[in-house]
Amino acid sequence: MTQVPQTFLDALAVRTWCGLALRALGTAREEIDAINVYPVPDGDTGTNLYLTLESAATAVEAVFAGYETGSGEPALADAVRAMAHGALIGARGNSGTILAQLLRGMAQVLADDGDASHIDGSELRLALRRAADSARQAVAHPVEGTVLTVASAAADAAEGAEGDCRTVARAAYEGARAALAATPGQLAVLERAGVVDAGGRGLVAVLGALVEAFTGEAVREPPVREFPVRELSARELSAREIPVRELPVHESLLREIPPPQGAVSSPASHSGTAAPAHARVAAPERCADAAGPGGPAFEVIYLLEADDAAVARLRARLDALGDSLVVVGGDGLWNVHVHVEDAGAAVEAGVEAGRPYRIRITHFGLGSVHTGRERPPRERAQRAVVAVVPGEGLAGLCAEAGATTVLARPGEPPASGELVQAVRRAHAREVVLLPNDAELRHTAAAAAEQARTEGIRVALIPTRSAVQGIAALAVHEPGRRFDEDVVQMTSAAGATRYAEIVVAERQSWTTAGVCQAGDVLGLIDGDVAVIGADVTATARTVLDRMLQAGGELVTLVVGDEAPDTVAAELEARVRDSYLAVDTVVYRGGRQGALLLIGVE
Repeated sequence: MTQVPQTFLDALAVRTWCGLALRALGTAREEIDAINVYPVPDGDTGTNLYLTLESAATAVEAVFAGYETGSGEPALADAVRAMAHGALIGARGNSGTILAQLLRGMAQVLADDGDASHIDGSELRLALRRAADSARQAVAHPVEGTVLTVASAAADAAEGAEGDCRTVARAAYEGARAALAATPGQLAVLERAGVVDAGGRGLVAVLGALVEAFTGEAVREPPVREFPVRELSARELSAREIPVRELPVHESLLREIPPPQGAVSSPASHSGTAAPAHARVAAPERCADAAGPGGPAFEVIYLLEADDAAVARLRARLDALGDSLVVVGGDGLWNVHVHVEDAGAAVEAGVEAGRPYRIRITHFGLGSVHTGRERPPRERAQRAVVAVVPGEGLAGLCAEAGATTVLARPGEPPASGELVQAVRRAHAREVVLLPNDAELRHTAAAAAEQARTEGIRVALIPTRSAVQGIAALAVHEPGRRFDEDVVQMTSAAGATRYAEIVVAERQSWTTAGVCQAGDVLGLIDGDVAVIGADVTATARTVLDRMLQAGGELVTLVVGDEAPDTVAAELEARVRDSYLAVDTVVYRGGRQGALLLIGVE
């Protein structure tokens, strides 16, 4: 990538900066992961920063793609708003969430004059200050020696620099580097580990890319070892493969880019969705690597549509539930990150505040070093389960049962790399992988094979529906021999017939005849068995057909768009017509299908 030196920041410079920053984070990702010890030493800060910046860069590319068939290029405001919005919706982990707020703070200044084609050094200084201040305000309990300190130092240095954007960017970069080198003296956990702050190291890379975007000359970005850090072992530097790839333009992101004026859609009204039920899959005893008295066991992240007053109440509630609380965003859309002991309670708090979605729950089983307490070195659990789930409700349910979850949003199936990352996050010697979708079998097989090359024993159970995954998880016993546990889980999944109720999007031929757009389809074991006009009536017919072959337990997973009465009517049907058959109901959230049905 060749850059022409320039003294101002315009839309093209924003695009160039994002591309260079993504490349820099891709290069440094493994080393940043290896020095990640705060707030939780889960070895993913570099990866999280990379994925967050990738989402920002992809959003900017989408804006430019919209101008390819016309003339001219986007306004600066369009580019920076897209960058900030992309980072917000794609933020990963504690440091990624803070990076998203840093970019949002900059965008608030850079897009202030929506008609401006570019800004100069004085406005860049203001943008860096707003970025540092807004990120600090987004963190419930700011800690010095972290990426917040590095961002503040960058802003301080920029304020003392007189000149154009090149001069200001260079000063900010040098100030950040000096602050990063000092972080071990500010945070005891860094000093004990002999490392600098991982999030701060990532920010230095991003600021170095900003300098390069202005000057056209690559900044000599020092390897992590050139800071005062401990020697990294070969194992710590082993690849955690996240490919550094070209910037794709995703249609889903094009739909989510804010309009040129930066307006964000108003929050959806709260529908009163019930919090996830946990009646059937009970939380297991704490694993060997579970959080001790020092801190929480779960990382919970979700996007939230809510107003400012509701978010203020949410902050207070989540602050009481856990730590590492970061809430970023505004204008009705927020990214919430927190470490808690009760993942379900954190999701429930979001439901009460507004509409949470894209929920990601990670069971890392470590205490928080915010408390300053000593923590034992992290050891791998003996066994873990990784489950792909179609909706937020099941994500909370499976996570509380001890599983690491991957959310498969409608129309956005996870890639094999995302499944590999989930296996790594599970941090176990043995992992049972539940794809819960017939179309994900090959993707899951590729992920399992990659994980095996890293020394992890992985068993892939070819579950074809979330209800089969629930059945498998219900009989999971970490204390059993691995092979025995896999056999029992496979048997439970195989004994569960599955169905789903969906709405046809277009006219098509099916195994049950021709359906029209808007028809209600009942699929049994993947094939269309019933075509109807009413959701409840179609579901009742499907359930009757499934129970003709017998069954002891019916599982219903109800989506947000299903009729409110469908679960109650199906429960009554089972109770009145099928003796000795139990029914359990879960709320699946936004899961694509109106209803999932399991019979075992």
